[in-house]
Amino acid sequence: MATRHSNNKLPAVFLAGLAMASTAATAGAAEPATNPDEPTLCAQAAYTMGLRYQQQSAEVAALQRQGFTLASLRLEQQIAQHGEDADLAIITDLDETVLDNSALLARDMANCHDYTTWDTWKHWEREGEPRLIPGAKEFLDFADENDVAIYYVSDRYDENKNATMETLQTLGLPQVSESNVLLLGPPKQERRDSVAENHTVVMQLGDTLHDFSHDFAGVPLDTQRQRVTENTERFGSDWIVFPNATYGKWSDATLEEWDAPLRTE
Repeated sequence: MATRHSNNKLPAVFLAGLAMASTAATAGAAEPATNPDEPTLCAQAAYTMGLRYQQQSAEVAALQRQGFTLASLRLEQQIAQHGEDADLAIITDLDETVLDNSALLARDMANCHDYTTWDTWKHWEREGEPRLIPGAKEFLDFADENDVAIYYVSDRYDENKNATMETLQTLGLPQVSESNVLLLGPPKQERRDSVAENHTVVMQLGDTLHDFSHDFAGVPLDTQRQRVTENTERFGSDWIVFPNATYGKWSDATLEEWDAPLRTE
């Protein structure tokens, strides 16, 4: 999940288009017609397509299941390679990796509230009811049954740790304990390193690149893309990435356009 307090801006391309559409609609009209029954379009509507894809598409559900199937195969290989007495561990993010929080994001968007300010998140952590990402429980149960330690490393608020642990327990996830749920405080890399001090970490799972390494944190998008190339051999091996079309460092990136004039036929 994106780091808390990131306060991402609404996509610049959408805002520019919204302004152009508004100008075109009112140009040359002294008294533009209005319909009080029509819904008001707010800037947060920019998130609609990504939220629909994340929450409702069968393709995302397929990708999520595919990710956990691959994770299970890779973990099985690691268990066989290290032997039964190895002290193996996996590290997984929570939000949009194990937990589906799209209901909160959809509620905020419907109220024209920018959910990337994260100011509604604490309430959700305490009282919200996230769903499990498809395939998550089966994979985590597989790890648990094979004596692999599971660490939930998330930027959820530590002040709500009891609520987060209760949510995970209600969803039936294994190895939910004070020591295995590591929330916002020290940087994620420090929390990951603390796990590696006592275990052989054989897999990490997340939906954003800083879930895997501090090399992806706080750097420009171009640098992130370059470092993805540099770490090609890790993706799909011990780094398993899950789709998240609702927020991220990419959300205000400039799109590349075809330079040909628009022509319809």
